[in-house]
Amino acid sequence: MAVTLTESASGRVREMLQKRGHGEGLRVSTKVSGCAGFAYEVDYADEINQDDSVFESYGVKVVVDAESLERIDGMEIDYVQESLLNSGFDFRNPNVKDSCGCGESFTV
Repeated sequence: MAVTLTESASGRVREMLQKRGHGEGLRVSTKVSGCAGFAYEVDYADEINQDDSVFESYGVKVVVDAESLERIDGMEIDYVQESLLNSGFDFRNPNVKDSCGCGESFTV
């Protein structure tokens, strides 16, 4: 399987990387956090490590470390812009069994 971006998310990441001027792609990982167990971390991938998995969607690389991959394998990331002040990434993770009330953390 893979971690993929929608066309909208790929376009947003491409814009961010161009504005920044460098980077390999988008790094997506998980960390222990919140009341449900894990939270997503999203950052620029400035390098690709030996244990990383690299997926490509619409010409944009998604870089995931081996430990996080088991929790997010099969996830699709979308970019949603509801208004000028309300936009962001939407994580569609088929591995999530439960999440906290505020939506900040999840359990697999």
